[in-house]
Parts: sequence; C-alpha cells; structure tokens
Amino acid sequence: MPDPSQDILQGYHNALVMQAGAYQNGAWVVGVAKGGVEEGVDSLGQSMIVAPSGQIVAQTLTTDDEVIVARCDLDWCSRYKNTLFDFERYRRPEVYSRITGQRGAVLPD
Repeated sequence: MPDPSQDILQGYHNALVMQAGAYQNGAWVVGVAKGGVEEGVDSLGQSMIVAPSGQIVAQTLTTDDEVIVARCDLDWCSRYKNTLFDFERYRRPEVYSRITGQRGAVLPD
C-alpha cells in the first residue's frame, strides 16, 4: 500500500469504494484497514462499517488501535435486493435477444 502522504485523496477513495460496494451489492461492508506506522510507512487506518445504503455507520477516528461496532440489520439487505436492485423484474430479453442468441459472425444484409 502506498504511503498516504503520496495521495491526498487516498482516504476519500478508500471510503468511496467501500460505500459504492455496499450500495451496489445491497450488503453490509466491514472494511478493516491497518493504521499507524510500520517499517517507516504511515498506514491509512480508516476502518469502517458501511450500510447497504452506502452510509458510513461507524468509522475509526485515528490511526491508533480502535474497535468500532454497529448494529447491522440484515433485513436491510433484503429490502435493497428485492426493490431497488431487483434486476430480474426489469429484464427485457426480447429487446436484446439478438445479441444473446447469436453465435458467430452475422454478415449485414
């Protein structure tokens, strides 16, 4: 992992990736990141727990050893997967069947 001082947006990107992953998958994300200094290199820290909505519900505040906790309602995952991300409900294979049904090259008319 690069030294956080080399990328001023590293913390932002770390949170963004975890939030996007939680939201896109409708799942809780527990991201654990080493903090402190090891072999002369600063580590980012910033462990967090992210809800299926992408909301950060708990986050470490320092790069020291910390423990964070959050109550994770697993039913929240089902609500996202059965409503917002119910992709099967919106599938329209008749619209793209030519793409999925085609084998090999097809010459234009």
